[in-house]
Amino acid sequence: MQIFLVQHGQAMTTSEDPLRPLTPEGFESARRIGAWARDAAVNVTHIRHSGKLRAEQTAQILAEYLNPSGGLISASGLAPNDDVVPVARIATNEWANSMLVGHLPFLNRLAGLLVTGNPEIQVVRFCNAGIVCLLNEKKTWSINWVMTPELLV
Repeated sequence: MQIFLVQHGQAMTTSEDPLRPLTPEGFESARRIGAWARDAAVNVTHIRHSGKLRAEQTAQILAEYLNPSGGLISASGLAPNDDVVPVARIATNEWANSMLVGHLPFLNRLAGLLVTGNPEIQVVRFCNAGIVCLLNEKKTWSINWVMTPELLV
């Protein structure tokens, strides 16, 4: 079982736009990583996002490339400061091969909890529009691979 964690693409600052949509670079990075994921045969059943505009836009772009069979879902519990324990429990039991598009520090804490059992331990460095693939084998999570838009230039 795999879970794909994605930090939203680069977004405008609050002073530029309080809704914080993606910047032109944010759109481009999401498209680049989406094309790579499609070509690498990344298979996801669902793409879940936090509902915040920047995460939703990133998820929509990824969905255009990956065509998840279960579609695009706005999911509660994926906001920047939400508790990661409920999501870790659900992800482990129900979200096989799902992609979660969210924010820091949430994604850092989720990866830390899944891989080490401690959400305070940072196990990977997330970047805008990058994908972290976590693998669960025999009830143990590990980092399977990481791809960032910068590596695709």
